Amino acid sequence: MSAAEAVGWDYTFETTLLATGPVSEGVLHGDLVVTGNGDPTVLGRAGNDTLAPWTAALRERGIERIDGRVIADDNQVEEPRPGFAWSWEDLGYTYGAMAGALNLGENALVLVVHAGTAENGAAIIEPSSEAGSLSIVNHATTGPAGSTALLWPEWLPGETRLTIEGSIPLGSPAVRLGVASGNPTLWFARSVRAWLIAGGIEVSGDAVDVDDLPHPPDQAYAHVLYVHRSRPLTDIVQPLLKDSINLYAEAVLRLATGRNGPRATGAALDATRARLESWGVPEDGIQIVDGSGLSRRNVVAPETLLAILLRAYDPSGSSPFMRALPVAGRDGTLASRMTGTAAEGNVIAKAGTLWNVRTLAGYVKSADGEPLAFVIMVNNFEGAATEAVAAIDRLAVRLATFSRAPRSTR
Repeated sequence: MSAAEAVGWDYTFETTLLATGPVSEGVLHGDLVVTGNGDPTVLGRAGNDTLAPWTAALRERGIERIDGRVIADDNQVEEPRPGFAWSWEDLGYTYGAMAGALNLGENALVLVVHAGTAENGAAIIEPSSEAGSLSIVNHATTGPAGSTALLWPEWLPGETRLTIEGSIPLGSPAVRLGVASGNPTLWFARSVRAWLIAGGIEVSGDAVDVDDLPHPPDQAYAHVLYVHRSRPLTDIVQPLLKDSINLYAEAVLRLATGRNGPRATGAALDATRARLESWGVPEDGIQIVDGSGLSRRNVVAPETLLAILLRAYDPSGSSPFMRALPVAGRDGTLASRMTGTAAEGNVIAKAGTLWNVRTLAGYVKSADGEPLAFVIMVNNFEGAATEAVAAIDRLAVRLATFSRAPRSTR
């Protein structure tokens, strides 16, 4: 909501392809520089599933070969880094992927892990075309037949290699493990280079992060080859909320500084706090340190969320924000919840999940058709998370069946 008010629901991100040299006889004599301003959707759920238009645009410029490097320039946005006080063990998972100026495929990929041929032997990680030159350390082992598969990825602090830990039972089916790609900028450069080559455009140089170069490329005479524009924010917010994509949330937060503001988390948080205050939200009712809520330093009072929900409420239900909220029993993170109850197709709400924390906040219509905004938080619970979620769902269903009409005495 803060970002939308700052830049408008029609805002689009831009990613630009530049040539640092002339094109002659089908050859770009120079580097291909890709610059971005934070688009989280390239080859993601709110983007296209191909870079074919990029390849086609280069061909239209007469380029069949690049006699240089693919350089990813991420300097329009602060350097990719984990959010403040994120738990390091989250960084290997897809939900802990960092957001930068250049992001591709939501900075995530899937590794396929197979059991080895003997107990206690090494597990086998199937090479993936997605992984490219991603360096992987395999610590996964083959456990006893019938044991439980337990595999996890780790991006250890200071490491440039992804480590896979855990075990997979002997003779068991392969396990698909979603992992974060690490440095988003280098991941982007490598992926674009691979796409160009697969599309028939030769690239003689390496894929590099501009920050790894001793001298940045001379862009004094650079010329634009192609500009990729994302879908508008009104479309991006759909998977952001329905699928709860942390990467999108971090990228969208940075828009809170306005169309021409700095793309930095600290500045965006300051702008968001100021905007919340202008909405009448008490300063002592919320502490936010990132866009996704992955940090334990984020704390918010239920009354604060309720005030924001009331401000965002649209009686028609057609606002981009309300249309993007998951619908109970229908889609998003609530697709399998509250099915077969009065809440199905009625409750529209965003769930929140951390270890020993489960929340749900949104809207529901009572049995009388009265619109209600609600916030339910369960903190520091003991026992299974399924029990906490079931309790939250029972409360939401109770609101859906609530009536102010007096009960009949007959």
